[in-house]
Amino acid sequence: MGAQLNFDFTAQSVIVTGAAQGIGKEVARFFVDAGATVHVVDLDPDLTCSTAEEIGGHPVVCDVTQTDQVDAAVAAIIEHSGKVDVLVNNAGILRDRLVWKLTDADWESVMAVHIGGTYRFTRACAAHFRSAGYGRIINVTSYSGLHGNFGQANYATAKAGIIGFTKTAAKELAGFGITVNAILPNAETAMVASIPPERLAEIAETIPLKRFAQATEIAPAVGFLASDAASYITGIVLPVDGGISM
Repeated sequence: MGAQLNFDFTAQSVIVTGAAQGIGKEVARFFVDAGATVHVVDLDPDLTCSTAEEIGGHPVVCDVTQTDQVDAAVAAIIEHSGKVDVLVNNAGILRDRLVWKLTDADWESVMAVHIGGTYRFTRACAAHFRSAGYGRIINVTSYSGLHGNFGQANYATAKAGIIGFTKTAAKELAGFGITVNAILPNAETAMVASIPPERLAEIAETIPLKRFAQATEIAPAVGFLASDAASYITGIVLPVDGGISM
C-alpha cells in the first residue's frame, strides 16, 4: 500500500536516522527507489547493515545521543557522497510509564534520542547546508506531541519539543535556502506493536479512517517535503495520520 509518486532524487545525498526498521526504513527505501544515495543511520550494527543491503543504501552506525558520533557520521557521509541534500530525523525510542513511575533514565533517554538526536544531526548538517545554499530537513513528531498520551509524558514532551525546534530552525535557516518541516505520522510500526491488541483496536476506532497507516504510506509525504514541489514550504507540521489529530 502507498502511492507511487514520480519524485526524482537522482544525484542527491539523503540521511535517514532510525532507518533500520519501521517508518525510517520505508523512507530510506523510498529515496533509494527515487534515485538518491541514501545513508541508513541506526544504532544496531547488524540491523543497520542488513537493512542497507536490502534496500541498496549505505550503512552508517551511529548513536544519535552522542555528539562525537553524530559529527563523525556526517563528516564520513560527506566524504562518501561529497554532500548532503536531505536530512530526515526519525530516530526514536519508547520508555512508556505513568508519570509517577517514570525514572530519570526513562526521561533522559527518550529526550536524548528524539529531540537530542534531531538537534545534533541538524546542527551537524547545518554548516554544509548553509555553505551549499540548499537543504531539506524533515523531522518526525507525533500525535502525542500535540495532545499528550497516557504513559508517554517523556515521549510527548520530546515530540512537542521537536515541533518547537522545527519552527525555530525553519526561521533561522530560511535565509540560506534551507527548509525545515515536520511530519506527524500514525503508522503500524514496532512501537505500535508494543500496544496490547485490545487497546490498539480502541485507538483505531478513534481514527477517522479507522486504521493505522502502513509505513509505506508515510514515506511519500517525506518525499514531498524534500522535493522541489515543496520549495516554498517551511516550518509546517504535516499530519499523515488518518485524521486523528483534527
